[in-house]
Amino acid sequence: MRKKSKPRTLKPTKLNPRSAGNADIEMGRRISLRRVEIGLSQSELGEKLGVSFQQVQKYEKGVNRVGASRLQLIAEALGVDVTFFYEGNSKPEREVDSLLILDSSFTLRLLRAYTAVENQVVQRQFVSLIESIVASQG
Repeated sequence: MRKKSKPRTLKPTKLNPRSAGNADIEMGRRISLRRVEIGLSQSELGEKLGVSFQQVQKYEKGVNRVGASRLQLIAEALGVDVTFFYEGNSKPEREVDSLLILDSSFTLRLLRAYTAVENQVVQRQFVSLIESIVASQG
């Protein structure tokens, strides 16, 4: 017969100094942004790095920290300098911040489709259509 285990009591946990923090979350967002921007799946990036797609997910969510050598591999796989993942990189900060909003693959698809339209009149009509859809929802 099995003994019933005692219920666990929740103890306040101390933040482990080795656990991921805000900088790791931001770096993960930038990894995700660049990966989606070049059309690479988490599995494909994982293959290039020699890790599972679950590990890539953990990096992108900031759950696991990215070591220096792994960050170098990620930068090479994504075709950017390591500095891309840190604030003050070669792109203007405002541009990077606005691109971080675009971490949805649907948003990037929409943006790519829009920029593929060469006729400015059609682009304006497209924007008007989207704005009218938004206005009708609100």
